Amino acid sequence: MNLIQNFPFFSIILSMFSGTVSSVLPGKAAKWLNSAVIAVIAGLSCVLLVYLTLTGESYVYMMGHFPAPWGNEIRAGVLEAGMALFFCIIMLLSMMGGRKKLIEEVDEEKHNLYYILINLLLSSLLALVYTNDLFTAYVFVEINTISACGLIMIRQNGRTIEAAVRYMIMSLLGSGLFLLGICMLYDLTGHLLMSNIQQEIAVIVSQEQYTIPLLVTIAFMSVGLAIKSALFPFHSWLPDAYGYSTVSSAAILSSLVSKGYIFLLIKIFYRVIGIDIINGNKIINILFVFGIAGMIFGSLSAIKENDIRRMIAFSSVAQIGYIYMGFGLGTEQGMTASIFHILSHAATKSLLFIAAIGLTDVSNGSRHFQDLTGAGYRNKIAGIGFTVGALSMVGLPAFSGFISKILFAQAAVYTSGKTIVTLLVLGISTLLNAIYFMKTVIRIYTPEKTEYETIYCKRQKEYT
Repeated sequence: MNLIQNFPFFSIILSMFSGTVSSVLPGKAAKWLNSAVIAVIAGLSCVLLVYLTLTGESYVYMMGHFPAPWGNEIRAGVLEAGMALFFCIIMLLSMMGGRKKLIEEVDEEKHNLYYILINLLLSSLLALVYTNDLFTAYVFVEINTISACGLIMIRQNGRTIEAAVRYMIMSLLGSGLFLLGICMLYDLTGHLLMSNIQQEIAVIVSQEQYTIPLLVTIAFMSVGLAIKSALFPFHSWLPDAYGYSTVSSAAILSSLVSKGYIFLLIKIFYRVIGIDIINGNKIINILFVFGIAGMIFGSLSAIKENDIRRMIAFSSVAQIGYIYMGFGLGTEQGMTASIFHILSHAATKSLLFIAAIGLTDVSNGSRHFQDLTGAGYRNKIAGIGFTVGALSMVGLPAFSGFISKILFAQAAVYTSGKTIVTLLVLGISTLLNAIYFMKTVIRIYTPEKTEYETIYCKRQKEYT
């Protein structure tokens, strides 16, 4: 085994070590250490991605050289390395974009805690991407939950504390179901390593044994991760959590946290259960229905919002619905579309949250639409950033959102029984996206009335 194959393990440990060191450093030093470590991890992930692309193979790293069931394994392939690199880039950009507001909104003595939570979150995301062991995945799911909860309530006002408590309650429910599914799967197969479980499940299915227990196990794990990733109708915690946390926290939470859970579910479907077995039961159809329902409900809720950050948060409900709809199709094309949309949505949503803060800052801190009139002129960079993000979410050509919807449409064509419904919901959701995002873009580029025009309008109302 060469040095490069140790990079996934180094990345996880380096992030944890950075969190430990950040606890004893001054806030400014912790900031620079954190940024440097994330950049280094991104570099390691990039080298690993190039190496795996050139060799054209994936590998399994046996930690401590202990075989199962005593040992633990890390699995790295092109998809894992690419996802790790992307997570690092988005986290670094989100931190940079929200650094100014962090100084304004969070007490200086809590800056160290913020960077500790960031490192814990990154290490848990990397572990979810690379791990080949289900119980290890559960441990880092919990670390991810605790870190995300801390990032939500780092401001410590009434709304963020309420949002954090609501998030924790829903996450505990999801974690409990996920752990119950792991326990049942271990009871059925006697293994925790994903590759070993897949072999045992293939034997169980071929012998037509334990059909109902296996179905219940898949249901528990799927619903548990669906709750944690805010799939409709388990999304009640999301608008407040994204809407009232600090801007960097909102950008990171919306872009990365839910995507880590979804990526883990994709790994379970493909590498633990097997997509053929998944397609043979009704779980995939239920996720498909919840996905398309979330696409419509999230968009309708966003249209009704008068708060720009909560509007973006409800948009996330719709976009998570897109992802679940994609792998609810049960095909490789659908899964490819979902993975691409994970990347597209993560990049776009962090841009939208950071741009929204720039627009509200030049609108006397107000997040209401009527106060954002002309904000795109007062902060040109934020206006351009929000417009680019909005056009991508709507799905205009030349933007990543357009590619996502083309991939979803192509996947639907190759899926029997779901083609018409998928294409219809894609069209309706795109129209709804255009309504609330274009409404906002028009608002921020509508020139403000001059003082003379305001007085004239008031007098006109008095005469009428």
